[in-house]
Amino acid sequence: MNALMFCMLHVCLYTTCTPGAGGQRKASDPLEPELWIVMNHQEAGGRKGESWNSGGGCRERNAESLHTRQPESPQAKAASFTAKDTGRCATWNLAQISIFSIPRALAKHFWAEVGGVGRCKRLCWGDLATLEAAGERGSGGPRGGTVERASGAPSASSTASGERGGDGVHSRAAAGASAMFAGLQDLGVANGEDLKETLTNCTEPLKAIEQFQTENGVLLPSLQSALPFLDLHGTPRLEFHQSVFDELRDKLLERVSAIASEGKAEERYKKLEDLLEKSFSLVKMPSLQPVVMCVMKHLPKVPEKKLKLVMADKELYRACAVEVKRQIWQDNQALFGDEVSPLLKQYILEKESALFSTELSVLHNFFSPSPKTRRQGEVVQKLTQMVGKNVKLYDMVLQFLRTLFLRTRNVHYCTLRAELLMSLHDLDVSDICTVDPCHKFTWCLDACIRERFVDSKRARELQGFLDGVKKGQEQVLGDLSMILCDPFAINTLSLSTIRHLQELVSQETLPRDSPDLLLLLRLLALGQGAWDLIDSQVFKEPKMEAELITKFLPMLMSFVVDDYTFNVDQKLPAEEKAPVTYPNTLPESFTKFLQEQRMACEVGLYYVLHITKQRNKNALLRLLPGLVETFGDLAFSDIFLHLLTGSLALLADEFALEDFCSSLFDGFFLTASPRKENVHRHVLRLLLHLHPRVAPSKLEALQKALEPTGQSGEAVKELYSQLGEKLEQLDHRKPSPTQAAETPALELPLPNVPAPAPL
Repeated sequence: MNALMFCMLHVCLYTTCTPGAGGQRKASDPLEPELWIVMNHQEAGGRKGESWNSGGGCRERNAESLHTRQPESPQAKAASFTAKDTGRCATWNLAQISIFSIPRALAKHFWAEVGGVGRCKRLCWGDLATLEAAGERGSGGPRGGTVERASGAPSASSTASGERGGDGVHSRAAAGASAMFAGLQDLGVANGEDLKETLTNCTEPLKAIEQFQTENGVLLPSLQSALPFLDLHGTPRLEFHQSVFDELRDKLLERVSAIASEGKAEERYKKLEDLLEKSFSLVKMPSLQPVVMCVMKHLPKVPEKKLKLVMADKELYRACAVEVKRQIWQDNQALFGDEVSPLLKQYILEKESALFSTELSVLHNFFSPSPKTRRQGEVVQKLTQMVGKNVKLYDMVLQFLRTLFLRTRNVHYCTLRAELLMSLHDLDVSDICTVDPCHKFTWCLDACIRERFVDSKRARELQGFLDGVKKGQEQVLGDLSMILCDPFAINTLSLSTIRHLQELVSQETLPRDSPDLLLLLRLLALGQGAWDLIDSQVFKEPKMEAELITKFLPMLMSFVVDDYTFNVDQKLPAEEKAPVTYPNTLPESFTKFLQEQRMACEVGLYYVLHITKQRNKNALLRLLPGLVETFGDLAFSDIFLHLLTGSLALLADEFALEDFCSSLFDGFFLTASPRKENVHRHVLRLLLHLHPRVAPSKLEALQKALEPTGQSGEAVKELYSQLGEKLEQLDHRKPSPTQAAETPALELPLPNVPAPAPL
């Protein structure tokens, strides 16, 4: 493992010492304090592309012919390296070589002489800007900047650039690069600073560079003969070393994952801790950062010191895995809250958006998705991943949800509380499910929501959980009430209550004699009292009003009997049918119950939804006046209006009647739309869907009544604009009265058909 890591570091160093590798430098950056020169001289006599001069047995070799990377440019010609040997001269194009950093001190002289045994090498510098541009083109780096023609001395612009090089953007970039590669020194691996120091103090820079390449390159004997072959195919050295590095890094990542899953826990964690200690100094190197992060990911307990360093650096914090972030979050509730808060806001917006969907349907409404489908949502899945198996983080999320529920009274937070627990249940996270006292209760209730009905068996299970709350553990009722306050739970309990009432009518049984109905009401009361229970911190089940069971529910049953009686009478033969009219009066006590008792109001509203789904226009018109004033304006809540507008789509033909529209819009919707924007939006949703069925005179009056004011929100204005466009299209499709009168009737004479001949 260490040998592989060391090899990776050497390859990393070899590739990142060049501007092309790290991408830290642009051609427009000042040249101070370093100058980029080329160095890739190779002996390859007799290869294709060599041209021989006739004078003095000297041959000149163009590097373009050897490397075939880029066309030779005048700028590249200006920067050349000339080596003289006995009787011959060889010249290389410097635009095709690897780029290294060399101090400006070595570039101040236009001609630099370096003596060698048996030969004389002369380095031709040329203009510094020209040299820089040639070097960056050769390395595949960015192109840009003004390139001047080479001259016998450094140009004024080059000098000025050198004087400015100690500060500004380049100095900050250099400081950042130095900090990035500072970890190499801790591992005994040379970096750019070591190379700069070596070249500053040496007398033979070319030999120093060659030695540096040899020591830090890939030490394979067979590679020395293969690299020139890659040069002939135009493959840059950077590309080759980068591919080797990527392969080694992938192998190392696989090995780290293998170590994390092999052997005893203590042994593998000890290996990972040792590897993290040796490699953590490289965590800021982008190329090696994934390896360090992978090691931290597989450690169940990252050292506190390293967690603080990661938390203090925003880039490292964003890059680390969620497994590492969990260890940071569990001791930093504020930081965890910052991560969770956007997800909670997104969740609420998604729920509200679903309630205001333009689609009106009984089959596809807010409550249509199954519980398991809802748990696959983005927010629930992200929260599940963030929590993992960490009980402390799970408790934090629950505390956030309780706080937000108390602050906003938004019941969608209750939905999220149940969905998060069941999402962890789906993943079999026993560490959390076994310690949450609401787990089995939520699991049973989730099955009821899936079936949209609470049968007798599950009702007894739910009752057992409530009765099993021991003395001193009453706080569990707070969480149970929050789970029951979930709109999906309230919807299931209310539908089950209406269904039980219908069964009691057929059985001629009173509500007080039905244990299943009483249990449903008990659960419904606990859910509706969730906010008061958590806010007061008095964890006791709310008491149900006796009149709810002895008066209100029997009154609802009498409404059901009225419907049955009227329907049976309508099916009788004409001679047996008596003149019976549907009762249109509403008992005052019914309206009073809806205004004063939340339980009665909830059950009454679901009864209204039930008769609307049954297309019972008479019962709907009878009960609508009692919905104008209800407990807490529940009749104008988004959930009820969403369900009501969807059910009204089944009565589309009735909207052509003036009396029906007046009772529905004037007598109910328009009483609240001026003061409640959500009602305004739901009415516009309804008209967008049913406007072709509404009587024209009534439609025109509704359009004027629903015109947005200056205080109306953008959503209302957008819906009203869409309605206006729909009405314009409707007007264009209708023929004008004059056109209808002028159109002659199409009369075709019937052909005479002869009578069939008698048989």
